[in-house]
Amino acid sequence: MYISLLISTLTLLFPLGQTSLPLVINTWPFKNATAAAWNTLQSGGSVLDAVETGCARCEMEQCDGSVGYGGSPDESGETTLDAMIMNGDTMEVGAVADLRRIKNAIGVARVVMEHTDHTLLVGESASVFAENMGFIAEDLTTNKSVNIFSQWLKGNCQPNYRKNVFPDPSMSCGPYKPRSTLKQEKRMAQHANARSHDTIGMLALDQDGHVAAGTSTNGLTHKVPGRVGDSPIVGAGAYADSSAGGAAATGDGDVMMRFLPSYLAVELMRAGADPSAACKTAISRIKRHYSEFFGAIICANTTGHYGAACNKVPGLSQFHYMVSNSESNTPLLKSVDCF
Repeated sequence: MYISLLISTLTLLFPLGQTSLPLVINTWPFKNATAAAWNTLQSGGSVLDAVETGCARCEMEQCDGSVGYGGSPDESGETTLDAMIMNGDTMEVGAVADLRRIKNAIGVARVVMEHTDHTLLVGESASVFAENMGFIAEDLTTNKSVNIFSQWLKGNCQPNYRKNVFPDPSMSCGPYKPRSTLKQEKRMAQHANARSHDTIGMLALDQDGHVAAGTSTNGLTHKVPGRVGDSPIVGAGAYADSSAGGAAATGDGDVMMRFLPSYLAVELMRAGADPSAACKTAISRIKRHYSEFFGAIICANTTGHYGAACNKVPGLSQFHYMVSNSESNTPLLKSVDCF
């Protein structure tokens, strides 16, 4: 009785979005990615085809510099990619992380899913795998990423993501060594930066409610080499289950991945929560521990209802995302006020 009342209350507080299938929904105003995925569905492609095509479009267009090659150089100046794709019918997942030299990260992720028994391949070995499977090795560095890296070095490597090391990482570049005594250091405000967290997360549902989810990103600018965020982690960056729905997250992956927000949101929808309410609960769970984290999530259930939620911090008072369904037949920009 109490659970039913709670779900009813949440649904009243966060009313249902429009319901219409098929549906494509993705994080941020990446309109061309939405259109590519929608056109794939309309031309008879599967939900997996749609998600792969949509994310690949962002990889090629270097959406906001945070997806694909030529963006987010790490401490050594190299751009590496993370991606994931999930089949909500079979619960199969393919993912790559710290991928080098290969531009089409979402394509490699799908090959991992369809041509191996594994879920996640990482680093140089993932790159060699991709090359062996026919992907072309290319330099992911561009003039823009070289300039970002050069300016960072000139600025004494600020910002960076080191702590409890010497020399003082707030003033100096490395190499760093661990300090013998640890102290609590508050995460710096520059971590909450929209331009360094614009992962594309995408959900696609067909007329019968089959769900697929995918993500692609080049990670966090100036990250420690080898760092992997939430995007390629199942249940964190995205999750899909054709018996309940799908969700995809974007933001401070180092924090968000600790809470598996996409998995949580899908399970809440399975229990009857409206997508908007499920999204908000997933964000609230993280806020209890990290009140100033930068992040947002999109959710959709198998009837085509959708929603989103975001944490209100400086620089993020409203979250924008894209939707395309049979009612619009064209990508529409949606927004939600952060809380």
